Amino acid sequence: MIASFLSTRGGSYGVSFEEAVLQGLAPDGGLFVPESIPSLPCDWNNWVDLSFEELAFEILTLYIPSTEIPHQFLKAIIHQAYASFRVPDVTPTITLDNERKIHLLELFHGPTFAFKDIALQFFGNLLEFFLERRNQTLQKAGQDREHYVVVGATSGDTGSAGIEGLRGKKDVSVFVLFPTGRVSSVQEAQMTTVPDANVHCLSVDGTFDDCQGLLKGLFADRSAMAPFNLTSINSINVSRILAQVTFYFASYFSLVRSGKFNPSSDQIKFSVPTGNFGDILAGFLAKRMGLPISQLIVATNENDILHRFWQTGTYEKLKSTGSNTHAGAVKETMSPAMDVLISSNFERLLWFLAYDVYGSEVDGEREKLQVASSMVRQWQAALKSEDRFSVEQKMLNAARAEFSSQRVSDAETLATIHDVYQWTGLKHYVLDPHSAIGVTAAIRSAEAAPSFHHVALSTAHPAKFSHAVELALSEEQGFLFSDILPPQLSVLEKLPRRVIHVKRRDGLDGVRKIIMEEVGKVTKT
Repeated sequence: MIASFLSTRGGSYGVSFEEAVLQGLAPDGGLFVPESIPSLPCDWNNWVDLSFEELAFEILTLYIPSTEIPHQFLKAIIHQAYASFRVPDVTPTITLDNERKIHLLELFHGPTFAFKDIALQFFGNLLEFFLERRNQTLQKAGQDREHYVVVGATSGDTGSAGIEGLRGKKDVSVFVLFPTGRVSSVQEAQMTTVPDANVHCLSVDGTFDDCQGLLKGLFADRSAMAPFNLTSINSINVSRILAQVTFYFASYFSLVRSGKFNPSSDQIKFSVPTGNFGDILAGFLAKRMGLPISQLIVATNENDILHRFWQTGTYEKLKSTGSNTHAGAVKETMSPAMDVLISSNFERLLWFLAYDVYGSEVDGEREKLQVASSMVRQWQAALKSEDRFSVEQKMLNAARAEFSSQRVSDAETLATIHDVYQWTGLKHYVLDPHSAIGVTAAIRSAEAAPSFHHVALSTAHPAKFSHAVELALSEEQGFLFSDILPPQLSVLEKLPRRVIHVKRRDGLDGVRKIIMEEVGKVTKT
């Protein structure tokens, strides 16, 4: 049973699940990870016929002790999280190509039509449970209730999913930072049309990485932000990673039940469109727990810092393209949710790999934990000071043993949307551009390893990215974008907006001032 969490940078050990969730980012700037990854029980194959909710309960109880959340309450939290999904399976797996054994894990059936709903619906109900329990204790002692400030940086989907999970929640104020002009019109409308008073949308001049930098700046400013009980909806919050582990098991068991996959002889790879590395890190945890995943494929767009790491062992912001060198520049692509330069959750993977590689060289469990954190601190310091770091060949070998990588251009993304639309037997299936990147990488891998099953993760509904979809399918006779537009999204453009513009010169001080003013209005009443 896992009972505690630690910081990847070594400043915190023995942290409870509740405190890891409520803190979001560790005080030393690191990310919380379980002190060890639990192994599956010997009878885990009996989970094959469980519902998604039942499967989530079995997996999460391996990380969350009943002393922290009694089982009846955890079941209720999970049920509340997934009751609003539009399909009973929550995350169904469909087959795109029987002959090539290419499948698609649909993760967009939640309230905001994106995979982030799976984690953030859980997080919203989890946070509500923790705060209600804490505030009941405080009130019995005659003390004031706690009020939490939940902040998030988004390239689109995290913001709307986080807002949906937390809107109207008692004792919570939500602040979402998104880059001005760099999210799709539907994504922006989903965030800014929410009328709940506890929701605040901040349109920030710059990129997603600028928003993420402001977010980390708030957590680093402990003295000014201490009175505000800061936590995050971003995947720096460990609860999000744990919640996403479930859909890898759900997909595996779905294929087993379908009869298309024989667990005693077949092998499986998951292809994951990757920006901030949270989704694929959940797959890594599933693999380490014992789910028989042969390989995880890191599928990037043209912002390919992760792909370059797997090719060279160097993680660097500097990117050379022909005669041009872009110093830390994020390119705007057809897949904006993946337009990320620095992938926060990659630090978690580095910690686990460093524990394996360098921990084997020392004695004692605490020493193994410390040496992994020491390596992470060195790499992060180099990234901060030099915009790059390189790992030894043994670290790169460890990364390549469990992952491969693919880079997919905008042109290739549009081509895959077009090609899959034309595949027979699918009734004109439409991919969003992020899902198309995962499918493209899966197709390439299937060509090299035709005996493997490949599951690509479909992370968003195509209606959220009209520009790319219409560009790819504009010449397809009979295709109308309106045919795939859900009514929940079609009405958004007519609704009033609530948004605060943060100019580049305002920076961290401007964001901090907005939070203080808005929270002050609530806590003084």
